[in-house]
Amino acid sequence: MQDILERLYIYAENHSKPSDDLLLRIERETHLKTLSPRMLSGHLQGHLLTLLSILKQPKTILEIGTFTGYSAICLAKGLVENGKMISIEYDSENADLARSLIKGSEYEQKIEIITGDARQIIQELNHSFDMVFIDADKESYSQYYEMVLPKCNSGALIIADNVLWSGKVLDIVMDKKTKSLSDFNDKVKRDIRVDNFIIPFRDGLNVIIKR
Repeated sequence: MQDILERLYIYAENHSKPSDDLLLRIERETHLKTLSPRMLSGHLQGHLLTLLSILKQPKTILEIGTFTGYSAICLAKGLVENGKMISIEYDSENADLARSLIKGSEYEQKIEIITGDARQIIQELNHSFDMVFIDADKESYSQYYEMVLPKCNSGALIIADNVLWSGKVLDIVMDKKTKSLSDFNDKVKRDIRVDNFIIPFRDGLNVIIKR
């Protein structure tokens, strides 16, 4: 079964639109200059984020967890003219790398990368958002969610990455990160303020719509 899934994944990649030169460059530099390149959204997930953003046509996007800027570019592709994206990254080296990779591209003026603790920065943001992507420290997902939801417009999309955590959410005994993600998924399911659907793709995406 696993072999079939891997072959289907390769098939899907081969039959999906190729990544553009900027994304290929970010992917290459991420593998060369970071210790955890697997944190990259990658080809298929990146295109899914782009399609969701294009369908939503957001004016404002918030990203929690920039890493090297791959997902930021994917999401920014759907911004309306004069749209704005704020991306928060805790690690200053990753933030600097992302800025250098985005510099000179058509997205440079659309994406603002802020370095620091997202929990403090979100409180200080005087924005309302049409789209939010959460891909940072897993133990804080529920906290991020509660902080951003009041700042989201009605109909806003909130997408949380890694919510299946390599299948560990099925474990009876969970480590701290897995328990945090499981609790987050339970919270979203019970929340009458939103609708949601978990896509069992890669490491799992929880796609949430604010009512």
